[in-house]
Amino acid sequence: MSGAQGSAGSLVLIEPYAYRLGGHHQRTLLALAQARPGTLVIAPNGIARQTAAGLREAAAQVVTGATGYRAGLLLRVSGLLARLSWAGQRMFRSGRWPRAVRRIPHQINLVARCLVEAAALRTARLQGTGAGAVVILTASEALHGVAAVLGRLAHLRFVHEVVTTEDAPLRVLGRLARRGEKRVIALCPTAAVHDQVIQRCPGMASQIRAFAVDDGLRLTPGEREGGRAAFAIPAAEAAVCLVGGWWPHKDITVVDQALARLREPLHLIVTGHPLDDSVLARWRALPNVRLHTEPGPLSEPILRLVYAAADAALVARHPGVGKESGLVMDAARYRVPLIVSDHDPDLSARLRDQPWARTFTAGDAISLARVLEDLVRCPFDLPGPGAPKVLDMWSAAEQVTFLAHTTRGLHSKEAGC
Repeated sequence: MSGAQGSAGSLVLIEPYAYRLGGHHQRTLLALAQARPGTLVIAPNGIARQTAAGLREAAAQVVTGATGYRAGLLLRVSGLLARLSWAGQRMFRSGRWPRAVRRIPHQINLVARCLVEAAALRTARLQGTGAGAVVILTASEALHGVAAVLGRLAHLRFVHEVVTTEDAPLRVLGRLARRGEKRVIALCPTAAVHDQVIQRCPGMASQIRAFAVDDGLRLTPGEREGGRAAFAIPAAEAAVCLVGGWWPHKDITVVDQALARLREPLHLIVTGHPLDDSVLARWRALPNVRLHTEPGPLSEPILRLVYAAADAALVARHPGVGKESGLVMDAARYRVPLIVSDHDPDLSARLRDQPWARTFTAGDAISLARVLEDLVRCPFDLPGPGAPKVLDMWSAAEQVTFLAHTTRGLHSKEAGC
């Protein structure tokens, strides 16, 4: 790590999506920074005001944008490519275009993400990283070696999912930068994502490691009462929360069909963005559904109220989706019972004997309706103190120690090359 000036044991966290409010990634960023005062946080695309305020309270150093001419140039080119990708996706989204053409904007987006990472790594290098850990918290699933070569810095990278396939030009670019993969360790939150990563990059070091961390801030009885009062839900009536935007990997159709089958009254709290107003209108008209909505990204205090008001959190995904669910992790760390589809065999195996978790058959509305009616008749057990470890979720302090230890291994491997 030539050019590093910082103290040994420093921690550098790079979050390209720090500008987004709330969510799985922002909570982990804040928790890690709180566990290591003096952490350097690099937000190349800007940062949400609430996230910045939390980092100030954690005594973190925050750098937005890029430092240095080359890093700034990489970031500007990335922005141009991102806008080109966005325009291309709108232009070519019609099915009349050949599939190969419709894929081009997504390939451009992978390059744009790579350049953002490279700009942030160069910024970290100029800011001074010492012998500590440099971690991209939300990394692209492609061009790992290119980011390391352009960024001129060894690092760890959390790869949350593998969505976009690299076409031939990007595969060639990746092969040209294959030496850069020796300066990288990919951290994959689930076994399914790990399998996909090593299939694409068999020569790159990778490990399975949960991304979410346990901050220990459980819901209190007072918060549970306050949550019920905030949504005007009587204590004797059952409530379920459906948190987060309705993204393609989520199976809202099965929720829609299950709610229509309910024979018992149920309160449903829906939050997030994007949501489908026509679906919400249909749910609002159902005789056994009492709908409560909090649209848009939520701040942490409001999100806690939502979970506090619920007897269970509902997670419905399509079969085969294998990336980590921040909502499942939330249920364990907040101590909220969980209703989850069996979309991921590994997750289902972990939850099989847990009294606080109930699974239903992915895509099966009858199965989901049955579990929801079970909840109405009898509340589920609250998760115990060991629930986070069932999901291999570690405390923020333990995660920081792991990142430092893994980085030392990366440096040792790099020195031996």
